Amino acid sequence: MKIGALIPARLASERLPGKALKEICGRPAIYHLLDRVCACRHIADRRDVVVCTTEQPSDDPLVPVIEDYGCAVFRGSTDDIIDRFHAAMQSFAFDAVVQADGDDPLSATEYMDLTMDRLLAEPALDIVTCTGLPLGTATKSFTRAAMDKVRAGYRSERNDTGFIYFFTKTGLCRQAHVRPTSPDHVHDEARLTLDYEPDFELFRRIFEALYRPGEIFSLAQVVRFLRANPHLVDINRHVEAEYWRRTAEKAKLAYRASNGSIREISV
Repeated sequence: MKIGALIPARLASERLPGKALKEICGRPAIYHLLDRVCACRHIADRRDVVVCTTEQPSDDPLVPVIEDYGCAVFRGSTDDIIDRFHAAMQSFAFDAVVQADGDDPLSATEYMDLTMDRLLAEPALDIVTCTGLPLGTATKSFTRAAMDKVRAGYRSERNDTGFIYFFTKTGLCRQAHVRPTSPDHVHDEARLTLDYEPDFELFRRIFEALYRPGEIFSLAQVVRFLRANPHLVDINRHVEAEYWRRTAEKAKLAYRASNGSIREISV
């Protein structure tokens, strides 16, 4: 099997424009994510890590940054991530992929490994996700078959928000979950996804404390640091309600069920 990774990213964010290129410890935020994805033991070559961006001119500056790192870029539909992913998997001939979101510089490498391990061990599965991890650290792994099923069944071409629900909330795919392997990976209050300026400030604090060039600090180290400095979680706590309100508002997604009926996904 050819295994790769897909990362959706764009620079025209409504809430924090250009966030993928905002610097943390002197490097673009997306480089910290690429470090983690490239460290996944199922990724044989950096060129198998594909940042899936749009064809909009606003995303042109992202391309040389990704290529300078050594990863690949695929450009596709602006609002239709399902179509973008499907075309990328075809273009790179991937049989299965690890999928991390471009907003999540602290995506946990150890759970990239675990979700892909489970996917490969159980051929009947289409997708393996994580549950119980801090928001912004969980990743997924899915097969080409899962991508084909979703591509055939989805009916909402504007799916920039909530696209993963086509895989997990429709019954189109056979799925399994990986739970935290240690209490040291759990923090019920931490918000570790990059959508707002306060999120960026929290990431800056974490990386300034834990980042060392050439090394990848673990999820357990992040949780330990936040438990030792509980005031840091308050930096972006106030944006959480707005984040979920916006997700529910924008994730208006429809699909064709197995009986042929058109249904909406409940978020």
